[in-house]
Formats: sequence, structure tokens, C-alpha cells
Amino acid sequence: MPGLSSADHRVSPPRVTIPRDYNAAHDLIERNLKAGRAGKTAFIDDAVSISYGELAERVNRAANALKGLGLGLEDRIMVAHLDTVDFPSVFLGAIKAGIIPIAGNTLLTTADYEFMLNDSRAKALVVSEPLLPTFAPLFGKLPFLQHVIVSGKDAHGHLSLARLMQGAGTACEPAQTTCDDACFWLYSSGSTGMPKGTVHMHSHLIQTAELYARPVLGIREDDVVFSAAKLFFAYGLGNSLTFPMSVGATAILMAERPTPAAVFQRLQQKRPTIFYGVPTLYAALLASPELPKREALNLRVCTSAGEALPADIGERWTKHFGVEILDGLGSTEMLHIFVSNRPGEVRYGSTGKAVPGYALRVVDDAGNPVQPGEIGELQINGPTSAACYWNNRAKSRATFMGDWTRSGDKYTVDEAGYYTYSGRTDDMLKVGGIYVSPFEVEGALLTHPDVLEVAVIGQPDEDQLIKPKAYVVTKQGVTGNAALAEQLQQHVKSKLAPYKYPRWVEFASELPKTATGKIQRFKLRAKSQSDVK
Repeated sequence: MPGLSSADHRVSPPRVTIPRDYNAAHDLIERNLKAGRAGKTAFIDDAVSISYGELAERVNRAANALKGLGLGLEDRIMVAHLDTVDFPSVFLGAIKAGIIPIAGNTLLTTADYEFMLNDSRAKALVVSEPLLPTFAPLFGKLPFLQHVIVSGKDAHGHLSLARLMQGAGTACEPAQTTCDDACFWLYSSGSTGMPKGTVHMHSHLIQTAELYARPVLGIREDDVVFSAAKLFFAYGLGNSLTFPMSVGATAILMAERPTPAAVFQRLQQKRPTIFYGVPTLYAALLASPELPKREALNLRVCTSAGEALPADIGERWTKHFGVEILDGLGSTEMLHIFVSNRPGEVRYGSTGKAVPGYALRVVDDAGNPVQPGEIGELQINGPTSAACYWNNRAKSRATFMGDWTRSGDKYTVDEAGYYTYSGRTDDMLKVGGIYVSPFEVEGALLTHPDVLEVAVIGQPDEDQLIKPKAYVVTKQGVTGNAALAEQLQQHVKSKLAPYKYPRWVEFASELPKTATGKIQRFKLRAKSQSDVK
């Protein structure tokens, strides 16, 4: 396939040239082979490491294996896979064959998977063996699913991925796809309803690398990267697959959950230079008794996304490790980060500035631009916006408005172009007629030494007026009681305008979260309403 993408990074935004005839998997593989990296390590998982040359062969085998089952152009398959070398092999193999992989969240329920498999009409499922029991109740009752392919030692009566790939050829021409063809899907987290199939094009993967990873993150061929966010997330897919492959770097994959112990083990033993995390994990790492000394790690840059990073967490991380966290904002709809802090220009408490190639605007409820410092909804104009939500015209029209995509996030922007998060559109509080950002109150509470996690919602008082309520998870060894609650209220009053303090403080052992680590405030609102009744 002619015309691999290229970029000129001497200009801002970088000029990215993607030809009409284009296959994303072919580009990501061939750019490394042509650069002489066939022998360089591409991926390291918990069991093996593979070179770029071995990856190219595995991708071709996966593509041929899928085609051998009768799957063809634009057919959809679900890839519900733990982070091992099989994930990039199958994901890229499908794309090279023109088949559309759907990266499935590995933390969902049987009912979630049933909805997604039926909604997408996926003809095949590629699933890691440990996840098979969650899918097992569905087999035989899904009208579109034709093949179940298991990655692992025992296929349990289904097709074995290893055997299929072993018997497939090592040569494969890329499908005749275009830059505007559907390439892969990601399902949204579904925190406010059923998950939505978000359709991305072949041009989108490399755009995120050329516009964010290279000019903002500064990723290089000699980097070793490690992402706590998994490959099935939009964030993790860029972190561990697109970005390292775009420059020939090496990615560390971890199948297990990103506990502090598991993360510190990789950071110390594998010594990555780039680490991608989320705010909840950074807080847990800093609170861990296993927190290593600065010299034990080899990091040169860290990133955060998923939720806005509280300033206190960023400042404590940098003080301890001497490394900045580049907090940024991305979404499933935009595929990766479109507003971010820059190395050497980090302003903790803000999400930074627009990523090159993306235009941002903050608008009021009528769609008019707000003044600097005023709260409004953030909207994005950029080349990686999804084509649509599959089979959901109403929500597609509400989110994808011509050149602009609604984020659903409330933001302010200052005169210098720094954007500051104020909460989700449906999370904002109006206290005494004035907008209050739950995130601002949460940030103040997180500066108290006894607080590990916190979520702030609105609750009506005895006069049915909305006031802030805080759900607090204390650090290990700290007991939540009335005295601590009062102390926390005074702490917020000392940091913010008095009307913003939480009128109620409730202690909890944990906070409800989505699979991406975002706090599900709607569940806390429902709990609060139930408690009031």
C-alpha cells in the first residue's frame, strides 16, 4: 500500500500527510521495518518479549487466521483481551485485513458484553482465557456471533488463537482501505446509560501520535513506556500501542490490575522512561508504604488523564520523584489527549493548553463563547473526532456537531490559554445562585493529610437549597468521625470562599468508579437522595 503517513514537526501544528489509500496497521508496522528496527524489542509482557520483526509476522498470521475463518472487509470482531503481546497482534492483524476490531473493556459484566456483541453484530470474539467464564453464559444465544477464539493454554472447546496463528501464513498484503474507512471501535464507559460504540477511522491513530505524542509528550525511539491504563481504553491504546510504534519505542504490558505493588514492580524492574497513570492511581502510589526513593526509578516524564489531576497530587509527585506529571484531557470520542500541560510549563491545577492541531472553545448554555475565567462547556475541533456513535443517531447528533465535538466537561480558560477543569456538565453545583465546581472543593479536601480520595456532589438542605456534600475515603490508619469531619470543613473554608465548604461529610471505605477510574458521582447522588428520603 503506497504512501505511508509523514509529519513535519518544524511547524506548529505539525503537518501530517495521510494519503487516501491508507491502512493504519500497515503504516505502524512498515515504518519500523523500513527504519531497520526489525530486531528491536517492540513489546514486553509478563511472559515474553517480541521484536518489531516478530510483531510483523504475528500481525500477518493473525490477519490470515481471521480471513481463514471467512471474516472480511468491514466485518466486526470483539477483542476482550488482557494486556499481553496477543492484543497488538490480533488488533493490528484485524486492521491490516480490513476487519474492524472492537477493543472490549475486560472489567465488565456478562450483561454488558451481551449488549455490545449484539449491538455491534460482531461475528467473532477473541477472548483471554481468564475472561472466558464471564462470556460463557452468552454462547449459543447471540444471533451474530459465529466464532469464539481463546487466547491461553486451554481453549475449553473453542478455537485456539495460538493454533490458528501457528497454521496461518506469514505473508499478508494489507486490505485496500482508505484513510476515511472505519478502522476500530471503542465503547464508551456508559456511566450515564448504555455504552455507545464509538467509530474511529484509519487516519486517527497516527494523528494522535503526530499531534500529541511527539510534539507534546516528546516520545523518542529510545524510550521505554509503561501505561497503567489498559490497551482497551482510548488512553491506554495510544500510550502502549500507537505512540511507541510511531517512533519505534518499546512498550511494557501488564495483564494484572494496576495496584501500587504491581506498578512499582514494573517501574523499578523494567525502568521505563515514560509512565502513564490516572489521578486515583497517583494518589494511591503516593500513599503506599512501598513508595520507592527517587533514584530507584528511571522516569523522565509522566502523564495523567481520565479525570483532572488535583494540584496537590501533582506537586507531591514532582517533589518526591523530581518528574513532572503532564495532566491532560482526552476522550473516547476524540481518541486521545487534545489539551495538555507541557514539559517545563506545567501549571498544576490546570489541564494545560490546546494540543497542536486542535481548536478549543468554552461556551455557555446557548452556545456563545464565555469570557476568560467564566465556566462553560468545553468543545473541541480536531482531526481525530469519531465518525459517530454506532446505531445511535440522536446521541451522535447531540455530540458531534459538524466540526465541533462536545466534551460534556465544564471548563474555564484564562488569558494565557490555560484550561482549568470545573466538573462534568451534570456535576456542577449552583450554591446561592453561583456555580461551584465539585472538583475545586475536592482539590481543597485532598490537601488535608488524612484524605486519600474524595467526591463532592450536591444535596438539598432543609430548605431544599443545593449545598456541597463530600464523600471521603481516609488514608490507612485514619478513622473518620465527627471531629475529623468538622476539621475537614474548616480546612476547606481556609482554602476557598466560605460558601463552597461541604455542609455534610460522609466517610466511605471506597468510591464507586467506572472501569477507567472515573468517580461515578451519579451513584453517589442516587445514594444521597435515598438517604435523605
